[in-house]
Amino acid sequence: MNEPVTAVARALGLGVLVSLSVPALAQPAYPTRAVRFITPFPPGGSLDPLTRMSAQKLSERWGQPAVVENRPGGNSIIGTNAVAKAAPDGYTILVAGTPHVINPSLFPTPYDALKDFAPIATIAKSRQILVVHPSLPVNSLKELIALAKARPGELNYASSGTGNTNHLAGALLCALAGIKMLHIPYKGAGPAIVDLIGGRLHLSFHVTISVIPHINSGRLKPLAISGETRAAPLPQVPTMAEAGLPAFEMSGWTGMFAPAGTPKYIIDNISGEMARVLASPEIVELLTNQALEPFISNPEQFAALLKSDMARFAKLIQDANIKVEQ
Repeated sequence: MNEPVTAVARALGLGVLVSLSVPALAQPAYPTRAVRFITPFPPGGSLDPLTRMSAQKLSERWGQPAVVENRPGGNSIIGTNAVAKAAPDGYTILVAGTPHVINPSLFPTPYDALKDFAPIATIAKSRQILVVHPSLPVNSLKELIALAKARPGELNYASSGTGNTNHLAGALLCALAGIKMLHIPYKGAGPAIVDLIGGRLHLSFHVTISVIPHINSGRLKPLAISGETRAAPLPQVPTMAEAGLPAFEMSGWTGMFAPAGTPKYIIDNISGEMARVLASPEIVELLTNQALEPFISNPEQFAALLKSDMARFAKLIQDANIKVEQ
């Protein structure tokens, strides 16, 4: 064999042997200190119990503190922006919901909801249930649509604020059913439910947990619920598809995000741990009590959902000409 070729072959062979003898570089340990979970909503909201128990479970698994910090304000933009601007080291995590992909169509945001975040995982899904005051002479979604067509613009529906998920649910119902109803925005779900129970409103969409007690007491009448299957706490309530609107989809989600640029091994660590946390009996019980459902997804699946939902909500907001007064 030609000597130069032989030398090269020997060098290559030695290189292979060396590479095989050196173990793969281990990823740095994570976490080695406290991790902050920022939620852009006030304490005591529907997202709070799930966020705090998830953080507690992660802390137990990691052996490091997991601290929940509420940063409300600006329609969740303030807390979200804090995470967007944080160091991408895995120690500042955002726990947010569907408004994350709705806000960009309604408000100027100081961040890009897709590009400035690394999706980690979804953790829970919520339903929107359509309820009416018992005095309204309807007992099904089809009867409600027929009444709205007979009285265009006369029926009203409440929301917890312009552009919120229950407002968009009402707008979607109008679009799919070809009806016109008057939207009345409130500052929060509580006052809207009070006025609906009091008969000052005709109907509204709400997350299930907010109205279950009023449904059970007969003060509100349920007509249909979002989602692919009936909800366990209200098995008598048909899905929107069963009620006649198969194209209606307005389920909400809660998910975790890291700042863009966070190393993938950290993203995968948190995502994998959350899948295990969601299987724990305490989390399952909490979700059941809150009328929520576990919603496990990996970072790639969550990223696809974000893009799909952002486009879907942007079209609905544009078609319904929904605007928020600044």
